Amino acid sequence: MAETSRVMNFGAGPSALPESILEEAAKGLLNFQGTGMGVAEISHRSKEFTAYIAGVEVSIRQQLDVPTTHSILFMQGGGTGQFSAVVLNMLARHRLLHPNLADDERVMDYVLTGSWSKLAAKEGGRLGGGARVNIAVDARDSSADGKSFDNIPAHSAYKFSEDPALIYYCENETVSGTQFSHEEGAAESFPFHLLPEGKLLPLVADYSSSFMSRPIPRLADHAIIYAGAQKNIGPAGLTIVIVRQDCIVDVDAAAALGAVPVPAGLTYKNFADQGSMPNTPPVFSVYVSGLVLKRNAELGGLEYYEKLNRSKQEKVYGVVREGEKKGLLRGHVKAGSGSWMNVVFEVLGEGAESRFLAGAAKQGMKGLKGHRSVGGIRVSLYNAITEEQTDKLVTYIREFLEETPAQQPPLPSESLNQ
Repeated sequence: MAETSRVMNFGAGPSALPESILEEAAKGLLNFQGTGMGVAEISHRSKEFTAYIAGVEVSIRQQLDVPTTHSILFMQGGGTGQFSAVVLNMLARHRLLHPNLADDERVMDYVLTGSWSKLAAKEGGRLGGGARVNIAVDARDSSADGKSFDNIPAHSAYKFSEDPALIYYCENETVSGTQFSHEEGAAESFPFHLLPEGKLLPLVADYSSSFMSRPIPRLADHAIIYAGAQKNIGPAGLTIVIVRQDCIVDVDAAAALGAVPVPAGLTYKNFADQGSMPNTPPVFSVYVSGLVLKRNAELGGLEYYEKLNRSKQEKVYGVVREGEKKGLLRGHVKAGSGSWMNVVFEVLGEGAESRFLAGAAKQGMKGLKGHRSVGGIRVSLYNAITEEQTDKLVTYIREFLEETPAQQPPLPSESLNQ
């Protein structure tokens, strides 16, 4: 494959994949492991594929150090599907634990730090069957304008319920570019210390856009961690769900006690009992994810990617700060709350953003336009984005800043005349 045929894909997802993986996957589409059939054709119950999907599970368990208390499920539906699955399975669990509790006394805690957690909370209210949604914290309350998701709230702002059916947070928000710190004790870290000790926590984390980019703090303390594959490890279609086994419950027994019935395709127990194959899994996405995970291990796993991703984001935030000093760029997120995966900023000045995007496109840099709800520029630095590509982008931004006159604030006399 000619190098000139591919651009640098800084898009937010489906995201870039290593070129070597794409080439290997193309071979598998024609002949999967010497079977004479492509991976998209072979039976998902064949010995070759069942062995392969089991190996993918082992890779995830080893690289993330997932304890034996947790099962790893391969589902479909992405994060949006899990908004529903989490509510229904965790409310079923809560019903089995507290069969005599009235519906309006059940509560689900949601931490709002961006668009995705906002949507998750909305789904909780829609499917809760009378259970109450408690917003444990809303990052907009601590924003400069009172309406933007531009920060991770201070620990003092959180108000968790005493015995919620679930506690949900989104570790990285792709739209606004906010992310919890994974450094224990950091002001922008998730406040694990505020949660009850000595009990199995109903803690749920959406790791869709940062999965496998760095270690997951307190993984074993989570009830559920889920992630769509399409950011860091594979094509769209596969959803990886890490579920603590006490949360894999008999939803029909819960329904008999009055819980909302759970569709078969969202029931964790169906997937756990049938090796993630109550129906046909997304075989091609599983296949490519397995290839990526194998490559990750060869490169050094999470230790390698944490170091690489730290370096990449430091370079991009560094040049954004240079642009801020010149009055040409403006970061969207408060210092300390910025995402390693999605760096969001504005290019200031009339027509400047269009010129920025056009110039980037000429240099083979695509996918930089921000989400429609936020605007501006969004640089997505998923695992497959190399340091060399990051350096090229930083060089381009610096050149753009040098070619653009600095924006000076108006003189007092000029302000009076306006």
